[in-house]
Amino acid sequence: MSEDLYQTLGVTRQSDKDEIQKAYRNLARKYHPDMNQNDEKSREKFKRVQEAYDVLSDPDKRAAYDRYGADFEKVRSSGFNPAAGAGGASFEGLDLEQIFGGARGGGGGFQNGFSDFFEQLMGAGAAPGGRGGGGGRRTRQAAPTVGENIRHELRIPLKKALTGGQYEFYLPADAGRQKIAFSVPAGIESGSKMRLRGKGYASPSGGPAGDLILVIHVDEHPLIRRQGKNLVITLPVTLKEATLGAKVEVPTPKGTLTMTVPPGSSGGRRLRLKGQGVDDGKGPTGDILIELQIALPEKIDESAKEMIEQFDAMHPLSPRSQLSW
Repeated sequence: MSEDLYQTLGVTRQSDKDEIQKAYRNLARKYHPDMNQNDEKSREKFKRVQEAYDVLSDPDKRAAYDRYGADFEKVRSSGFNPAAGAGGASFEGLDLEQIFGGARGGGGGFQNGFSDFFEQLMGAGAAPGGRGGGGGRRTRQAAPTVGENIRHELRIPLKKALTGGQYEFYLPADAGRQKIAFSVPAGIESGSKMRLRGKGYASPSGGPAGDLILVIHVDEHPLIRRQGKNLVITLPVTLKEATLGAKVEVPTPKGTLTMTVPPGSSGGRRLRLKGQGVDDGKGPTGDILIELQIALPEKIDESAKEMIEQFDAMHPLSPRSQLSW
């Protein structure tokens, strides 16, 4: 990603999270492959927009990118922590039990305080001459340590997040290219964390493996967005469908439904499909809110213009009559 990511989204380095998200939605809707069939340039532009948003919507990645530019991924993989500052170290994420040989569970720590710690660290008694043994050295076998945890950020499709079910992916090369299969809970939200026991790094001393911590990111859709347990769908309709009414198909998490667009529907009108939204098994299912968007051709010929003029004269409206302070 050699191009400037801020320029890719059309925002500035001072833009906040909401401005970045708004810019992404507009560009994703414009260049989405579903909207630009067989257009390779739009497909490539959509890919670059998605990559830019993945970085700038994540505070840690954005901080690394602001400091190191296109090489930020190499810096992050070497242990960079933007929270630590340019000259300091950070102990975020360190597991003291693992560092000092403590076992998982059972209270942890050292039974005899820091004397046991220095005994394990130095391989000798806590005090010169040992403990009650005429100056001899006493060794103690360290308890098996737990393997390190792996933290992985995983993107899943919106439909999979809504419906749940089995999902498979591969961890990156630095985590062994391990194939992971797990069950996605229905209705999971972006930012949710899941812990998979024993799927982390192996223990170097024969102890149990660490855990895999998944941070879930749900892919956004250019025409579908989630609001709590409701889904808001922007539904494009033709001028004829909006004017005369029509039956149209609407995708839902449980399948495709046919709904009626009432005659005389203006753009922005909201229709509701009760109980067809997010079902996470916790309380009532949400609804689907349909926002009508009238789709018009970019170019029309002179005869079509004349018909529109005649229609407007026959059905005069004052759509902005209430638009005042």
